[in-house]
Amino acid sequence: MDKKNRMSENLDINSIREETTSKKTRSLVLSALLFAMALILSIVENNMPVLIPSVPGVKFGLSNIAVMYALFFLRKRQAFAIAVLKSMFAMATRGVIAGLLSFSGGFLSLMIMIALMCIFGNRLSYFLLSIFGSIFHNIGQLVAVAFIYTSIYTLAYFPVLLISGVVAGTATATLLRVIIPALKRVG
Repeated sequence: MDKKNRMSENLDINSIREETTSKKTRSLVLSALLFAMALILSIVENNMPVLIPSVPGVKFGLSNIAVMYALFFLRKRQAFAIAVLKSMFAMATRGVIAGLLSFSGGFLSLMIMIALMCIFGNRLSYFLLSIFGSIFHNIGQLVAVAFIYTSIYTLAYFPVLLISGVVAGTATATLLRVIIPALKRVG
């Protein structure tokens, strides 16, 4: 009987290991799909015409949809990993400054959204989180630009980035809401 109990225990441990490995594999594959989606959305957005020609740098931030999905439905570390990989992609394809701006905006955006999620829990909608994330993404980029060019005058651009952050956050939240059902079927 002792031998049967040990065999049963071993089977239970093996099934737990297989289940854990399966979950990790599924999580890794989903993260990779989200990163691929972020890259595709980034490429699409970079090939779109400039929204407002007189206001440089204003974009919707479509690739942030993937980061937000990871933050809301996966784990925080997966959202950070996708944001960092996005920054590395920006650096490889558009240069060091673009990579730095992507990283600084993405990092601050994630930190604010995580803080708001911790403070307000489920009482704060994806819509508001997206707007705050977008605004703080712009603030992170603005701080990086001010640091790179060592000029306080770049901060005069803040009102434009605040308004564009609200618009971009609204667009991103709307698109995320449309994409969530498809991503839930995959994940």
